[in-house]
Amino acid sequence: MANRINREQVQHVASLAKLEFTDAQLDAFTPQLDDIIGLFETLSEVDTDGVEATSSVTDQLNVMREDVADNWGQSQSLLKNAPEAARGFIKVPAIIDESEDND
Repeated sequence: MANRINREQVQHVASLAKLEFTDAQLDAFTPQLDDIIGLFETLSEVDTDGVEATSSVTDQLNVMREDVADNWGQSQSLLKNAPEAARGFIKVPAIIDESEDND
């Protein structure tokens, strides 16, 4: 291992990402991340002088379609599968209880 990254750096990055790792996980991830960084170092050694930058490696273009709303006529079938429905809509439990507002 070339020690491009150490355990403390992995722990620091993990804390920035709000991740918690055990000591065993840190010991396992540190050499893995070091190997990944090594792969990027290998790529940086490739001679790319004279190579034109690309944004796509294929000559295919995106096939776009008109963004049109379409009534597929399936609303009744959908509503039959819903646990509860009212006036053409699926009823779901309230997630905000406004009864306790003191305003």
